[in-house]
Amino acid sequence: MVKERNEKFRLKGQLRLLSGRRLKSPIGHLARPTTALVREAIMNMLRAKLNNSNWLDLYSGSGIIGCEAIQNGAKTIVAIEMNRKDFEICKSNISTIAKAHTQNIFFEVINSEVNKFLRCGYQKFAANSSERLNLRNCRFDFIYIDPPYKSNSYYSVLETLLQGDWIKKECLAICEFSIELEKQIRIPSNWDVKAKRNYGKTGLLFLTPNQALHFHADIGSKH
Repeated sequence: MVKERNEKFRLKGQLRLLSGRRLKSPIGHLARPTTALVREAIMNMLRAKLNNSNWLDLYSGSGIIGCEAIQNGAKTIVAIEMNRKDFEICKSNISTIAKAHTQNIFFEVINSEVNKFLRCGYQKFAANSSERLNLRNCRFDFIYIDPPYKSNSYYSVLETLLQGDWIKKECLAICEFSIELEKQIRIPSNWDVKAKRNYGKTGLLFLTPNQALHFHADIGSKH
C-alpha cells in the first residue's frame, strides 16, 4: 500500500507542455496523455495553420493536446471528457493555460460521452455557446480524436461529426491510435486519409472530409 501511494505521488505533476509548463496529471492506468514526441510532431506540422483556429478535442483526458494548441495559436478550444476526475483535471489545465495566454482564449470543457455530445449537432451547441466561445458559426478547423485504444470508436465519431455538421470543409481530423491495433481501425468512406505517421508505439492518421460532400455555404469561411 505504501509503495502504491508513493507511485501515485510520483506520477503527479510529471505532465509538462513542450514549453516546459507543468500541468496537473491524471492518476491511474486509464489515463494515457499524448506523449511529448507525438505532441511535438503534431505542433510542428500544424503550427502555421493554428493561428485563430477552432480546435475540438475529443476524449480530452488531461487536456494536454488542447493546451498545446492554445500555446501554438488556437483561439477556441472545446474539450470533451467523460471521466469525471479527468474532466476536472482537464478543465483546470485548459483554464490555467488559457488565462495565462497574452490573447483572449475562448474555451469550454464538457463532461460527456463523446458520441452523445456530438449527436446534439453543431447548431444546437452553437445556439448555446457560440457567443460565449466566439465561434461565430464557423465550426471547427481541427478535430483531435484520441479514444481509449480498445474502444475503436473512430468510425462512429467521424460519421457523427459529419452528420452533426460540426466541421469546416477544409478541416483536419487527427486520430491517435496504438500501432498494434491499427488493422482494427475503420474509416468512413466520406473521409480521405491524407497522411499516416508512426511514433514508437503510437500512430496518427490525418483525415479530411471528402470534397464531394455537400457543405453549407457558411462553412469554410474565416471570421
